[in-house]
Amino acid sequence: MPDSAALVPERSRPWRGVPGFLAGATALAALGLAAGGTAGTLLATDLADTPAVAGLPVALHLSGSAVGALLVSHQGSLGHRGRGLALGLLIGAVGAAIVVLAAARGSLPLMLAGSTLLGTANSSIFLVRYAAAQAVPDGSRGQALGTVFFATAFGAVLSPLLFGPSSSVARAAGFPALAGPYLVALAAFSLSALLLAAGTTPRVPLLGRAARVLTAGTRGTPGGLRLQEALRTRATAVALCALAGANFVMVGIMTIVPVHLDRHGAGHGIVGFLVALHVVGMFAVAPVTGRLADQHGPVPVVLAGAVVSLGACVLGAFGDGGATPMTTVYLVLAGLGWNAGVVGASALLTESAPESVRTHAEGIGEATMGAAAVVAAPLVAAVPAVWALPLLGVCAGALTLLATAELRRVPADRRDPIQRTSM
Repeated sequence: MPDSAALVPERSRPWRGVPGFLAGATALAALGLAAGGTAGTLLATDLADTPAVAGLPVALHLSGSAVGALLVSHQGSLGHRGRGLALGLLIGAVGAAIVVLAAARGSLPLMLAGSTLLGTANSSIFLVRYAAAQAVPDGSRGQALGTVFFATAFGAVLSPLLFGPSSSVARAAGFPALAGPYLVALAAFSLSALLLAAGTTPRVPLLGRAARVLTAGTRGTPGGLRLQEALRTRATAVALCALAGANFVMVGIMTIVPVHLDRHGAGHGIVGFLVALHVVGMFAVAPVTGRLADQHGPVPVVLAGAVVSLGACVLGAFGDGGATPMTTVYLVLAGLGWNAGVVGASALLTESAPESVRTHAEGIGEATMGAAAVVAAPLVAAVPAVWALPLLGVCAGALTLLATAELRRVPADRRDPIQRTSM
């Protein structure tokens, strides 16, 4: 008897390489991440000739990311997940081009408008993890999420390292040096969008075999009541709270720590090195946390992330703000806590949301993370320095208590998901 798989046309078979393909596209796009952070702050300060506007591009970038998440997830709900991801990256590329033009013309308003559009690329980069989870069986979703996050680490770590070379390229092309990271973002987002578009088109050799995943969806917007009911289930609510809490704590820490280091005399090289260690903690351990979510369930991973984040806040509160070993430890712990919280919560959200509203719920989760970041950055910057880390510790503690309460209610068989029980 012939192998039954041999009777199935090659392009109609599931492609086991989909998570790897998506991870590669994500790593490429992540090369442009530095444009929305350090480069935006420096460019805005340079254009306005005052540090008072330094936070504006970051806030607008995060706002654009939150709105972009809803746009991308809406496309996914219509059966156009790949198209939505590519669209978000292309809009981000347009935003990068606008910022380059703004830098050349010396226009702060134009730069802020471009920064807002740039944020939509972030939403695509981080929503790819859900497409990877959809491409594998239920018991491997955490690992697929971790694979994409691990790939993000390559781009996220390399992105700031391209700051100097890209500035030289920008000057050689007749642009201001600070336009360099945005030129990298323009190229990275555009190429990644092309890869995802190719994966969405079945006619494209090899890559087109990802179309089964990238065109999956409900092909119809669910009713508002049905989506509301899905978001009110206990597991989905925990996932959304965990995503928001993890991002709130991490963004809060990274808003104040560089300032503290600078005030205590740490050079830019030391600050950059410590931030790089933090980024490694955020992404590099994702395959491990993803596998743990598959083996033990996502809620224990969320709980572990909350506890680690709480520990980071406690250590930070007792630190002196300088470049000490304690600072290094709590920055790495902050990254590890964020990773466990986001990977665990993402796996929980994927399990708990019904398939008919899953892509909408994923977009809401990403928008919730963006909203938490938009609140955290100015809030932590506004409170006195001695209160900042204790405030974040309270938030991490609340998340720990929430996850602990839910952990006690997880069924013995983790394959009987808790999402069936309403709050």
